[in-house]
Amino acid sequence: MQFCDDCGSMMKSMGSQMVCANDDCQATVVKDEEKAAEFVSTEEQSGDEVIETEEGANFEGKPTATDVTCEECGHGEAWYTIKQTGAADEPPTRFFKCKECGYRWREYN
Repeated sequence: MQFCDDCGSMMKSMGSQMVCANDDCQATVVKDEEKAAEFVSTEEQSGDEVIETEEGANFEGKPTATDVTCEECGHGEAWYTIKQTGAADEPPTRFFKCKECGYRWREYN
């Protein structure tokens, strides 16, 4: 990963140059081919990797928790997703959907 010397934003590869991702900066640097071999580019996230936590999210098929109890119906199984909602040094938040009644809740560790 390379960062812009002018503004500190990430640089992205465009042909033989590295271009600042900040639209206001637009700094460019010619790629150093020796260093370029050290860098690894990644693809954007696919829809399968995105964690859905909003009201209409489909939890079916997600991992199942058996250590929870639904506050609405008392059922002991729920689908869940995990999302980092706070700072990196804080534990993630688990979002649940009851397998029986569909009630949703979250748990902070």
